[in-house]
Amino acid sequence: MRHRLAFRRLGRPTGHRLALLRNQVTSLIEHERIQTTLPKAKELRRLADQVITLAKKNDLPARREAEGIVRTKPMFDKLFDVLGPRYEDRAGGYTRILKSGFRYGDNAEMAVIEYIDRPGELRRPRPGTAKKSE
Repeated sequence: MRHRLAFRRLGRPTGHRLALLRNQVTSLIEHERIQTTLPKAKELRRLADQVITLAKKNDLPARREAEGIVRTKPMFDKLFDVLGPRYEDRAGGYTRILKSGFRYGDNAEMAVIEYIDRPGELRRPRPGTAKKSE
């Protein structure tokens, strides 16, 4: 039974799964949009939102925790210099998952995960949702 399972195991041992998610977070920070399978994207969203929250805090404990997640120094710097200030006024929900069909080889459901409010977004804001200035 799957009662109260906190996360997806993705069919991998713990170390492999954590390494996979850390690599994907680093790639997401670098490209700001990646394509992966839907279950991986759903698990990645949790970690990606967590590192943005750490970047918004921008204190020493947050930097140390993020350093344990993000693999490379240039992406660590981009996280705190570019992405943290970009989402300073947003309370959460920094990523978007868009389903993108099925993979040819094994028919796995694919998805694109991207940071929102960035240049070159796949989905544009709807006209009715824009805030009106008074």
